[in-house]
Amino acid sequence: VLHGRPHEMLQREGDDLLCEVPIRFVQAALGTELEVPTLGGRAQIRVPAGTQSGTIFRIRGKGVKNVQGQGQGDLHVRVQVEVPAHLNASQKAKLMEFGELCDASVNPRSKSFFERAKEFFGAG
Repeated sequence: VLHGRPHEMLQREGDDLLCEVPIRFVQAALGTELEVPTLGGRAQIRVPAGTQSGTIFRIRGKGVKNVQGQGQGDLHVRVQVEVPAHLNASQKAKLMEFGELCDASVNPRSKSFFERAKEFFGAG
């Protein structure tokens, strides 16, 4: 709720605002520039290559003005990496080819998780 009414893209948390932005897998992997909404218009953020889903970027001073006149909150932009839902045969083939080119170092979080799981279950 902003200014007494619901806002469809920005959620208020104190003087800060939160915006969730979906980005494509390719954008997260390669990096991109995004245009995001603010109360005063639009702002640009740079998403570096390899950004993970759930990463939060802060834009200082783009939140709500403090009612006691003590500054202004920040805008927190949480990116959500969107996994393709409907792929045609050509897209599936390219994605499979990409998967075959990747070793465990490409996905360090998965590698670490599965190594810990092996140790937990005594299979390592």
